Amino acid sequence: MSLPPHPTLRFALLIDAFATGAICVMLMSAAGAASRLFGLPEVLLFWLSLALIPFVVFVIVLVRRPTLRRGTVRLVITFNIIWVIDSVALLLSGWVTPTLLGTAFVMAQALGVAGFAGLQAYGLHRSLATPVTSAHA
Repeated sequence: MSLPPHPTLRFALLIDAFATGAICVMLMSAAGAASRLFGLPEVLLFWLSLALIPFVVFVIVLVRRPTLRRGTVRLVITFNIIWVIDSVALLLSGWVTPTLLGTAFVMAQALGVAGFAGLQAYGLHRSLATPVTSAHA
């Protein structure tokens, strides 16, 4: 089902793409410094950031469309929820030993991504609740 996105949904997707892209560029260009600061493996920071580029491009393409498919938006929301769960799991796993600042960084971005997912879900709900008017009526 395609629907015109509520402005909240479009904003939530756009801010998600912008913030994710900014973090990707920062971590890819300064993975070594971020690794020392956060106590997280440099290779993890670099490759995880690189792996997020297709997500950023996907969301940018999605947000530029005049109508959105409900399932596609749910896919983005689900990806964000998985990201939050994986971020917390990484900290609890013992696989990494981040500094206090590193733990704060991982938790802050997880909370931000949870906020994106919540705002996207709200925007999707508003999009579904907004009646579609026909230009030919």
